[in-house]
Amino acid sequence: MLNAPRSDPGRWKLCVLKTGCSQRGDFPRFLPGFMGSSSRASPRDSVTTGGRGGMYCTLWMVLPSVTVALGELSHFTVKLAPWVNRQAQCSPQRAGDPEPRKPDPSLTLCRTPAAMEAIVTMYRDFMKGTDPRIAEYPLMQSPFLMMGILLGYVYFVLSLGPWLMANRKPLDLKKFMVVYNFFLVGLSLYIVYEFLMAGWLTGYTWRCDPVDFSQDPKALRMVRVSWLFVFSKFIELTDTVIFVLRKKNEQITFLHLFHHSVLPWSWWWGAKFGPGGMGSFHAMVNSMVHVVMYSYYGLSAAGPACQKYLWWKKHITAVQLAQFVIVSIHISQYYFMPSCQYQYPIFIHLIWIYGTIFFILFSNFWYHSYTKGKRLPKGAHYPAPLQHNGSSLHENSAVTNGKVKTN
Repeated sequence: MLNAPRSDPGRWKLCVLKTGCSQRGDFPRFLPGFMGSSSRASPRDSVTTGGRGGMYCTLWMVLPSVTVALGELSHFTVKLAPWVNRQAQCSPQRAGDPEPRKPDPSLTLCRTPAAMEAIVTMYRDFMKGTDPRIAEYPLMQSPFLMMGILLGYVYFVLSLGPWLMANRKPLDLKKFMVVYNFFLVGLSLYIVYEFLMAGWLTGYTWRCDPVDFSQDPKALRMVRVSWLFVFSKFIELTDTVIFVLRKKNEQITFLHLFHHSVLPWSWWWGAKFGPGGMGSFHAMVNSMVHVVMYSYYGLSAAGPACQKYLWWKKHITAVQLAQFVIVSIHISQYYFMPSCQYQYPIFIHLIWIYGTIFFILFSNFWYHSYTKGKRLPKGAHYPAPLQHNGSSLHENSAVTNGKVKTN
């Protein structure tokens, strides 16, 4: 795009007119190399000229892209004008029109507004089925903010983050990791307690438990803890950010990225439509597992002084397997009941599929890594000791802030 002015002078003139620049010489002297000037200076020269050198260097790199982007936006607007003119032929008569207008059904674009209106209407009708009690909580008003955060997360992890850290040293985040992990321990404990008090120990049968949509205090408490669980999944995106800032990109596996992006997305919809009921059981169990996992990660991040308290590290993988088994058994009851009044069978199917797939993936990983001994050090019969600040504990091939994890 930046080479277009040299190969197409006419297009450069058009860009100049669109962006408001009369000629290349209009740019400040601290941008001598902008758009192909012959007296090109290196960014390093600008950086060493004084306190403003860094800013000038940044502008030298950014302004060409901004200018061309503005030109392309203007060019797109010019191309859009014919569509707008044709669209006017599809619109009904408005007050003040000199003469009546009739839509031209032969124009394909005349059918576009109807299609878009149908899509918008379908979306609005779909969202009418959501639970209004949770709409007031942060992130729950619309799915677009949630999806924007997750897309930004994926972009940062795969592109922006590694680019920013390419020429920088890994950050030392030991203290932050200790605080962060133990914060998640406390949050997970609180979520488990709230799930128990909102229904699982105060009225649920542990079999077919429908969602309570009433204004009962326990029902509202279940709505609140369901939202808190969803929100905790967005907090846990920090796991991957820590990897990037510590330049542990090799630990960002597909399973890790898929898990951390899909679970917040899927649970957002679950909480938006049906906060509570038998579909919330796996969230409670998952939070229990996180108490164990993040306790281990917090102690391991604290340094060698805590290694003697980590004798139970070899049991974490067993906890992971137990999670999938318990969740799958509980949710499978639905398929053997003569009748069940749970309102969202689709959630039952998704939870069962999710638990089964991850159990299979983890079992396969465990077999190839430890049963066959490919990842075991010589003389060891269980996963190698996890060193602080960045070693790997393989659990379902997913990773959290320096250690592989799953949930």
